[in-house]
Formats: sequence, structure tokens, C-alpha cells
Amino acid sequence: MSVLSALAKAEAVRAGRAQPTAAVRHLHLGERPLVAVPLRLAGEAAAPLAIMIGTARGDQNVLIVPQPRDRVLRLRFIEQLADIVLPYLASFLAESEELTSKAGETYTRCLDAPQIWTPNEGGVNFLKLLGRSVRFHRTDGDNPVPVSIPLLGRWLTWFGDRAEHPGSAVLPAMTSALSAHWATGQSALEDGNLAALLGWIDPPPGRTGAEAAAIAEDPLQSPPAGPATDPGFDNEELAPLIAAYSAAVDENARAVAAERLERSRRGQLEPTWQLMWRALDLLRALPPGASVENRWTDDRGAFSYFAAEVAEGTPQARRDPAVRAVRRLLERERALEALQAQCAFDDPLRMLEHRVTGAAFRGTVVHSEPDRVDRSGARPKLRPHIHIRTTDPFLAVVGEELTCVERPKQSGVVVEIDGDRMVLELSGGMGRKLVAEPGSVPTDGEALGFARFSPSPFNGLLNLPAREDTPWTHGGPPPEWVPPTDDEGEELQ
Repeated sequence: MSVLSALAKAEAVRAGRAQPTAAVRHLHLGERPLVAVPLRLAGEAAAPLAIMIGTARGDQNVLIVPQPRDRVLRLRFIEQLADIVLPYLASFLAESEELTSKAGETYTRCLDAPQIWTPNEGGVNFLKLLGRSVRFHRTDGDNPVPVSIPLLGRWLTWFGDRAEHPGSAVLPAMTSALSAHWATGQSALEDGNLAALLGWIDPPPGRTGAEAAAIAEDPLQSPPAGPATDPGFDNEELAPLIAAYSAAVDENARAVAAERLERSRRGQLEPTWQLMWRALDLLRALPPGASVENRWTDDRGAFSYFAAEVAEGTPQARRDPAVRAVRRLLERERALEALQAQCAFDDPLRMLEHRVTGAAFRGTVVHSEPDRVDRSGARPKLRPHIHIRTTDPFLAVVGEELTCVERPKQSGVVVEIDGDRMVLELSGGMGRKLVAEPGSVPTDGEALGFARFSPSPFNGLLNLPAREDTPWTHGGPPPEWVPPTDDEGEELQ
């Protein structure tokens, strides 16, 4: 936790409500998001109990598994879930655009992409495990399953993997999204409770955030947001209802027991469903950051690429081979660095964190030389100088290159340091002539900032061995993919 984060939490306690830690929204919010609130059986990794799912506050579907240990009923539940999710995904494939890469290759990218919201990280992990448990089920031979079941499994696996990519917004967790924009007066662990978190951010009239959060901790007034259920509910209500369903002797008795189970689980899901849409309204009220659309474009590209693989029947590997795993890890590391930089350049509150740690500064231009030309090389180059004064705790180093916050395409090299004043030589973002474009060079009295990092992601190639050249230390060349011979799914941990 940074100093400013700790200060924001202390201020939240003093004020009695959460304090904003972001001036803009750093996450894309779809026009037609799919909200999913899942519940699973306690002690089981991917045994669904129920799910409430839909694209509108008043238009939701509730699916249940009367006996979650019954494999047939679980598959029937997943088939019903596929009947909702797959048409939603397909609706984004109808409109696309043709683009040409730098290498001259033509490819297709969807104009929009799906977005599935879950209450917390547990919901994200559950959907991923649910997908992995059925993505290799066979649709022919002995005990075949409908085609929609392994297809949904493949898609949920993709959503779960993509959710781990920093900056992705295809499968966000609501608690993580809210915590990234507000600081509460409770611990990070307590922020994992959606009702308590919203109690701090938007407490009811006449109550403080702490009082609203205390009410939210009562499972009778505010059931857990899943996927785990409250132990008291499990023992006192759920277990007897499941036992009654299992003991039913005819179809009428089984139907009555299933109806009671649905009412019971709906009562657990409905409060969280309302909280999800309330939280979406809070996020929608924030203006989006400048770089949000670019990250969503990356998501649209990833969605389009995987949709093409599904259409072509390209197999989905059980696990990444060594080279692909390393490549994925390095890509995520780069994406995380780019995300942190982009959020800071979009948001003065995020940049303030870097100013406190000495990674950036903000100052005032006291003198500008916009027409300075460097003639020391073979060709003259426009290289204006600016003299900037700052009171931030920034220790500049002669020769280091900084990126301008207000003009991210422009960089400045420190050429001289004199106390709280430094001289920067500017390059980039001023046009191609020896005279700078109007407004491209800071003027006297202008306030601006510089940072030691850049919001532009590094797109260089990763020097990794080819698939067939994997060294023996990493398992050697991986074997070719062979279709599974059974439909037992994967081992879930």
C-alpha cells in the first residue's frame, strides 16, 4: 500500500465514506454487458448450484442444479447456460471490419466484443474452472453431450485466460473494479465483500460507510455474493432441500422440491444481482480514461482471433508448451507496465502516486526556446529547450530521457540541472520542419509534467526459440496435440 492509498483510507474513516482514488474510469464498460452471479457447492471446485444471468436489471434468468453431485443434472445446467451465453457471444460477430496489418495481411476485427461481469474474483475463477471441466467432452461415441457444452467450455476458458491479461475488460470482477477507483476504511480482504464495499462507496442516507458495511456482513440481511455460500445457509436450508429433492419418489414431488430449491437460491442471488447493477451505474458515471478505448480495441482483436479459431475448428491445448508459456508471461508483464503508465497519464490522481515516489514531477516553465535548432550533426534538427522549475521530490539525472505528460509523443532529455530548475531538450511531436507546429512547444508560465516512463507499450519482438527448438531444460520439443479419448474433462485444482 502506498502512502497516498493509506492517506485515502484514513480520510475515508474520517469522512465516513469511501474516497475516490481515480478521476476517470480506467476500465471499459460495455453498452450491453452480461452480468453473471454464480453459486457453487461448498468444497467442490466446479460444481454449480445456481446462476443468475442477464443483460438488463429486470431481465434475468435463474438456472439451478437441484442435485449438484448428479453429473447429468450438471451437464443439463451447462447446456442451459450455453443457450444463454453462446447467442450473446454470437451477436458480436455479426458486425466486423476489414483491416490490413503492417505486413500487408488482411484480417477481420469485430466492431465490439462481449463483456461478462462477475461480483468478485471468485466468480471469475469459477467460470474458468467450469469451462475447463467440460471443454473436452465428446459430442460423439459413448455418452455424447450436445455440441454447445464443450463450445461453452472453450469460450469460458478463453474468458478466464483473457481476464488474467492486465488491462483486459472482457471478464472483470466488480469488487476489483470498484477498489481500483475508490478507497474504503476497511481492509483489502473486506473489500472483497461487494455489499460492504458498496456500503462504503454509496452508503444509504443517514448511515456511514462503516455502519453500512457492518450490516452487509450479516448473511441474513446480505447473502454472500458467491460463488461460495454462507455455511449457515448450507447447513440449515440448502442441505435439507437437496435431501428432499433426492428423496422424492415421483415427478410431482421432485418438481415441488426443485421449485423450493429455486426459490431458496433465488433469494441468495437477488440481493447481489441488484448490487451489481447499482455498481455498474456508479462506474458508468465516471468519464472513461483516454487510453481505455485502445485497451478495449486489444480485447476486440483477441475476441475476434479466438472466434476465428473456433470457427475453423482449431484445437484448444490443455496447457501451454514452454515457449508459449514464456511468451504469454512476458506479454503480461509488458501489458502490466503499459497499463500502469497509461492510467497515470490519463489520471492526475494516479500520476500523483508517481510524483510522491520520485518517478515523475510537475513544474512550471520559466523560460522557453521554441526555435532552437541543433546543427551539430549531419542535418539540422529542431531541438527546443525549456527551463522548468519544480518543487516535487524529483532527482533528475543529466542525460536521462523523460516523457511529457500533456504531450505523450514528446520527450525531453535533461541537459542541465540548477537546484530546483532543470533544462530539457525536447524532441518529437512538433512536426517535421525546423519550425515547431503551433502549440507543440511549451510556453513561459505553462504548467506541465514529465515522467520517467511512457504510456506507449513496447512492441519489440520476443527472442524465443521456435516450437521445435525448445531446449531439453524446458521439456524438449512438445508432442503434437492428440484429441482426448474420453469426456472426463480436466483435473481441477
